[in-house]
Amino acid sequence: MKEKDKNKNKKIKKAAALKYRHGEDSAPVLTAKGKGKTAETIIRLAKEHDIPLKEDPGIIDMLCTLELDQKIPPELYKAVAEILAFIYKMGGKHLSGKTETKKTP
Repeated sequence: MKEKDKNKNKKIKKAAALKYRHGEDSAPVLTAKGKGKTAETIIRLAKEHDIPLKEDPGIIDMLCTLELDQKIPPELYKAVAEILAFIYKMGGKHLSGKTETKKTP
């Protein structure tokens, strides 16, 4: 297979980052988006800061149509709610922008 053909069949990685502060923000905000190397950087930084990642190409495609610092429009609330539910199931970490710590007696 020619190099050109190999690259044609290779999927380009995409990533997006959201910020939502419960009680402060009326809706989640798109804080980063990108593809290729930019997506790899977003993913690397999320991992370095223990921010949960959810892989969902459909949601990423929708988020990548938004402008940076744009609030998520109502038509994306359901998709973003799925992301927030995923994070909540992982222990609630980063839901409020702060890491929750549980005190043991």
